[in-house]
Amino acid sequence: MKRILLLTACIASLSACKQGTKSDSDSENKAFASMCEQYYQDGLKLNPISATYIGDERYDDLLPNDGSQAYLKEYKAFNQRYLDSLGRYNRESLDDNDKLSFDYLKDQLSINLEGLKYHSEYLPFNQMFALPLTIGQLGSGTGAQPFKTVKNYENWLKRAAAFSVWADTAIANFRKGEAVGIVLPKALVVKMIPQMQSMVVSSPEKSLFYGPIDSLPASFSAADKQKLTEAYRNAITTVIVPTYKKLGDFLQNEYLPKARTTSGWSAMPGGLEWYTYLVKQQTTTNKTPEEIYQTGLKEVARIKGQMDSIKNLVGFKGDLKAFFEYMKTDKKFMPYKTPKEVLAAFEDIHQRMKPNLKKMFDVEPKTPFEIRQTEAFRAASASAEYNQGSADGKRPGIFYVPILDAKTFNTTSGMESLFLHEAIPGHHYQISLTQENKSLPNFRRFGGHNAYVEGWALYCESLGKELGLYQDPYQHMGALGDEMHRAIRLVVDVAIHTKNMTREQAIKYMTDNEAISNEGATAEIERYMGIPAQALGYKTGAMKIRELRSKYEKELGPKFKLSAFHTAVLKDGSFPLSVFEAKMDVWAASQK
Repeated sequence: MKRILLLTACIASLSACKQGTKSDSDSENKAFASMCEQYYQDGLKLNPISATYIGDERYDDLLPNDGSQAYLKEYKAFNQRYLDSLGRYNRESLDDNDKLSFDYLKDQLSINLEGLKYHSEYLPFNQMFALPLTIGQLGSGTGAQPFKTVKNYENWLKRAAAFSVWADTAIANFRKGEAVGIVLPKALVVKMIPQMQSMVVSSPEKSLFYGPIDSLPASFSAADKQKLTEAYRNAITTVIVPTYKKLGDFLQNEYLPKARTTSGWSAMPGGLEWYTYLVKQQTTTNKTPEEIYQTGLKEVARIKGQMDSIKNLVGFKGDLKAFFEYMKTDKKFMPYKTPKEVLAAFEDIHQRMKPNLKKMFDVEPKTPFEIRQTEAFRAASASAEYNQGSADGKRPGIFYVPILDAKTFNTTSGMESLFLHEAIPGHHYQISLTQENKSLPNFRRFGGHNAYVEGWALYCESLGKELGLYQDPYQHMGALGDEMHRAIRLVVDVAIHTKNMTREQAIKYMTDNEAISNEGATAEIERYMGIPAQALGYKTGAMKIRELRSKYEKELGPKFKLSAFHTAVLKDGSFPLSVFEAKMDVWAASQK
């Protein structure tokens, strides 16, 4: 899932703080709440693109130079200031909701500050997580950036104007990384170069960024239309195209020859310590990389046993690898002719499970939901993903499906489990219900932790049978394939970054253990190479949610109600897993 997450937490502005514990807990809670809001507002100024994704238009004209020393200094001061403020509150005098906020904040601010020890700015973007790609989505006119008023159009011009400064800083930071051996693997750089080159066009009309001009609102005056058309042509010609060309040329001519032939973080100076930090940040646990690796090996073996039983159930005679090959290549699993048919098949999944959703969830989101094909400019390197809607419901939550060729789109790829994860009840329910809950402080409505957010979505895949899906053994196999995929991640992510496993060895391990094409496995492995430890959050979070559900089913017996459990999991928003578990234990005790 690709989202912009606020990597922050709430606390008071120092001016509003008073020393000592207040005797009046009500006023303490009020002061704490207003400080939380102040923290959130300060965070939006620091993360204006996050604000745009949330649907807050106040900073739509800003693009921070987030790799600059000035920005990093401001980011550090921001986190330290709020962590210091937190020490002025007595946690025990806060109400239950504020205690959760306190614990969230303390964890988040500490981990943000710890991360500044590592020079992540030396790797400013890669083939997956990249501002140059985000700018393409925002500027195309079909993303989160609004293009409804003249001011919206002018906001984008200001934001785009700052892109060249951002790119200059990114190049300077890549060079600083070169000087100390903190560089990306060659295998990733070769994917980044064509992404930059594809934005270099011979005339403004051919640019992705001309999209907003192609769809100018009819209500605009002739003068405004002419003025904006000229301004956009000028911005594309003088800023956008030259900036992408500069980035592409730098990557091709200077950076690629200096990129590394190794795959993992531990190949870089201080890389092992850095990776260990990233594991803590992304899983919100204190598990060591080795513990996670061993869990992965056990899970791969367990899921393999289930896959074998389905292979035998459908009467397939060869081994598991041959079964994977059969599922990947047999034409009967590729029934579609057009992208429209693929999207309709996902909507059919949605309709089939609707009756059971009502039994398992007491509340459903008000935010509208859409299924769309991923835009062509990024489809080749994109996974299926969910982009959150705006909190006011004006922009829907969107489930994006990349369809490079509908005729080769394979139904056994786990379409049902994919929908449960990325769409409903996965990311769409979790993110929308949190954003819609106005009783939460804003930093919790719009924040997120990888292990909780992705853990919930993966847990939702395990609900398939209860939701009336996975009736077809090949869809069940696809779901097991998706679970296997997340288990394999625990093995290969850690092995790449701590055990010198090569890109090629990791691709082979993946294709040996799941039904995935070589191209699919390559894109996945390269993702883990570029954003280490992120892929560990899914299984870590899902196993925690499943473990708690099983524990409470035993403890509560007939008093356990699944829809109430799901409400409790979702209603307070995202937390580090330790805070989440403590909160859920309190809920379970209240059910007795």
